[in-house]
Amino acid sequence: MIGRLTGVLLEKNPPQVVIDVHGVGYEVDVPMSTFYNLPANGEKLTLLTHFVVREDGQFLYGFASEAERFAFRQLIKISGIGARMALAVLSGLSVSDLAQAIARQEVGRLIKVPGIGKKTAERLLLELRGKLADALPAATLAVEDSQHDILNALLALGYNDREAAAAMKPLAAGISTSDGIRQALRLLSKA
Repeated sequence: MIGRLTGVLLEKNPPQVVIDVHGVGYEVDVPMSTFYNLPANGEKLTLLTHFVVREDGQFLYGFASEAERFAFRQLIKISGIGARMALAVLSGLSVSDLAQAIARQEVGRLIKVPGIGKKTAERLLLELRGKLADALPAATLAVEDSQHDILNALLALGYNDREAAAAMKPLAAGISTSDGIRQALRLLSKA
């Protein structure tokens, strides 16, 4: 019904924003990945939306990209996963990280999302297998084995996904696993 909103950003109260569209203020819940990339209050904004009508109310969810909205829609199709839980997943993992976790069947990455336990994570991996990979081929491009090993090593050492990803960005594409871990740890120790 409401597939997109374009208007002026009035308020930002995580995870909700208010968008003025020709004098009508729409309250829209957004994942934190979208929230962090919002413009300043008073600036123009376009969000793709998903509209939900339930017995207890009408709810509007907004997304910065089609990939986020598609992932949200796939998540809420799963029994026991509501809109709030889907927003939490998309707030804790980018769509590409979610697609990679599903492709590699990495329960540990999903468990790090607040509110996701081991059983729910396993159900997500089972239900979403192949669904995000088919729709988002760019998001599921395989990371080179050495990069995957470097990431897993950093996670095993206790760094979170964001810290590990930030430490891996400056690494050369063809770096060996041992050199990559050493360089990433040097970068993390300076931060």
